Amino acid sequence: MAKNTANETTEMTVSGGFSEIANLNFLSDAMSDECAGLEFSLDRVKIPSGGMTAFEVPTGDGETTDLAKEIDCVILMSHPANAYYKGAYQGGSNPPDCGSFDGITGYSGQSCKTCPYNQFGSGTGKAKACRNRRMLYLLRENELFPLMLNLPTGSLKSFTKYVQSLLTRGKRPHQVVTKISLRKASSSTDIDYSQAVFKCVRILDAKEQANIDAMI
Repeated sequence: MAKNTANETTEMTVSGGFSEIANLNFLSDAMSDECAGLEFSLDRVKIPSGGMTAFEVPTGDGETTDLAKEIDCVILMSHPANAYYKGAYQGGSNPPDCGSFDGITGYSGQSCKTCPYNQFGSGTGKAKACRNRRMLYLLRENELFPLMLNLPTGSLKSFTKYVQSLLTRGKRPHQVVTKISLRKASSSTDIDYSQAVFKCVRILDAKEQANIDAMI
């Protein structure tokens, strides 16, 4: 009897989750009715500075944030993004002096590949003056809008290794549930920073995957 209960518990844990969240018909109706004329933007998860190990996640009121040690989600998609600041980056929402939303072409039309600020050694020491990042779109259970995570340069290596490990097993990031956490790391100049860590929790079941594909 205990064995059956354990199996039922495991089965309930593995199935469900993302099976019903991609209710695109509901979202389409809502956007055309109650939301006509309103402009939406995706909430952003923030990675703190100084090696802190908790994300700042927006709350439902859109004004405050909660601290979260981990984020369980499906990474719907990701793409490179660059940002260049003439002076030292002070944080906040100040726009960069130049940037690229796709990591290919800058605001001015300059190719990122050949831009002098995107070359090693153009910044402090061997670093680039332009910050190479990656935008991740994270969908959590029971939500219809994804969150945006601007993954900093110091976390790109760990994300690359994670994606490679998934591809080795024949899976892509949007086919699994990923747990993202933070750990304290130090740069070559002994500056502490927060580095994202990725772990595969489980593979999506067929119903979940169908809805995630439609969402993407």
